[in-house]
Amino acid sequence: MLAATGCGTPPPPRVVPPTGSPAPPITGEAAPPPAAPAPTGATPDTADQPAATASPTRAGLRHVFPVRATKVAYHPTHSAYPGTDIFADCGEPFVAVTDGTIGEVSRRDRYDKQGPQGPYNGGLSVSVLGDDGVRYYGSHLTEIADDIAPGVRVRAGQQLGTVGRTGNANNVCHLHFGISPPCLGEDGWWIRRGVIWPAPYLDSWRKGGNREPAAKVAAWHRKNGCPERPPAR
Repeated sequence: MLAATGCGTPPPPRVVPPTGSPAPPITGEAAPPPAAPAPTGATPDTADQPAATASPTRAGLRHVFPVRATKVAYHPTHSAYPGTDIFADCGEPFVAVTDGTIGEVSRRDRYDKQGPQGPYNGGLSVSVLGDDGVRYYGSHLTEIADDIAPGVRVRAGQQLGTVGRTGNANNVCHLHFGISPPCLGEDGWWIRRGVIWPAPYLDSWRKGGNREPAAKVAAWHRKNGCPERPPAR
């Protein structure tokens, strides 16, 4: 299953045994008064919107594993940049890692093998700006829950969508999972896709632990700021 994943070709994944039971306006516009929700079917694609406004961060929040499934596999490394591909059956629930606010949402699969490599690789995707100040990103989704939109509040364990194979997943069902700072107002796919290695935190959450990435993300952000778009993938 790993042989042709669009996120890279890592070594065979480590299967982690289960434990226990299972917005802002479009960029460039001035903020208008609250408006009625867009009619069904008319929701714009918001993948390139900045994440929701940051609020004071909180420590000690509950964190949960991002895929609610009995059978999952992932590897501690990833090709080219920090991230993790979590392999599970298509249709398994992708959930919010912690309490927070929905940031970017992409409901359209705009990836094209002949087009630019990078901006649309994730296909259908959702990010959450956690109340811990960390952005959690999941992509290659099959679908996104109807009530998920930028600015919506979510709780740890709330379903955001389902595992899929959109974007450059190369027909392999998995969730690309990334951890990054929000970089409000300067967001880009090259940051959103992940800047620190998620595996140590996934290991903890899968076992019912609560290891928190906020300090690591904050340290990375202090050192690197919000890097400009890379010259290549």
